[in-house]
Amino acid sequence: MVIQTENLRKRYGRGTEALKGLNLSVNEGEVFGFLGPNGAGKSTTIRILLDLLRPTSGTVSVLGQSPHGNAAMRQHIGYLAGDFVVNGRQSGHELLRYLGRLRGGVPQARIDELAALLDLDLSKKIGSLSKGNKQKVGVVQAFMHRPKLLILDEPTSGLDPFLQQQFVRLVREASANGQTVFMSSHVMSEVQQTCDRVGIIRAGELIAVEHINDLRAKAFRKVEVRFQAAVDLPNIAGVRDEHWDGNVWRAQLTGDADALIKAIAPHHVVDILSEEPELEELFFSYYQTGEEK
Repeated sequence: MVIQTENLRKRYGRGTEALKGLNLSVNEGEVFGFLGPNGAGKSTTIRILLDLLRPTSGTVSVLGQSPHGNAAMRQHIGYLAGDFVVNGRQSGHELLRYLGRLRGGVPQARIDELAALLDLDLSKKIGSLSKGNKQKVGVVQAFMHRPKLLILDEPTSGLDPFLQQQFVRLVREASANGQTVFMSSHVMSEVQQTCDRVGIIRAGELIAVEHINDLRAKAFRKVEVRFQAAVDLPNIAGVRDEHWDGNVWRAQLTGDADALIKAIAPHHVVDILSEEPELEELFFSYYQTGEEK
């Protein structure tokens, strides 16, 4: 296992218990999505993996070793937080060359390749950059040394949709190279395009671990069908909360769309729209049903 925790607990003072016996396993070469609302314990877990926080109790292993005081191990990890903060007086070139030397030497061609992919001007002082461009610098420093393990905490914060797609490309390339990616995210499309498995954490407890296709099959997505005229539809498997607005039929659908397509096929369909489920809605459905694994 690249990441393994057993009965991991973290308490702040005498009150808040951020992690409550977390048991987590991440396999070599997989992209693992770590999902949950704000305050669920995602960032606390990541900081413990990086030895930025110490657990109250339990054990943690990263790349087969304890992260506690293990500076050598960090050369094999790429880390990016959602708000990348560094000394703003340096240029992108200066910062990345410095970090490259700390990581045993990163070819300038590799840095330039990533900067070009993200449309990033490395000659500018980091302090003069927009939040999105600062985050691009963070993406480059995380990926540039091709680490064995990438730990990404809300990594596309501040990036526009086009650059989010470039990030997805980088994650896919890392996975194809056998690197392991552990990623928290609030972007459902990003999770679906990159992750092999996902874990859902609630109030410091892991309540589900699912393969991404299984997770998507359980999620309700919004469907809208515009007919030429209002029609009578039968009961359709997987559909709930259906209602009409003139000639427009709206509902929520779970599972595949085969039954829905067969039900509407005899009628004149003007347009059809299917929206991906929001992660917050997915969390809510898990919290309501109490599903666990």
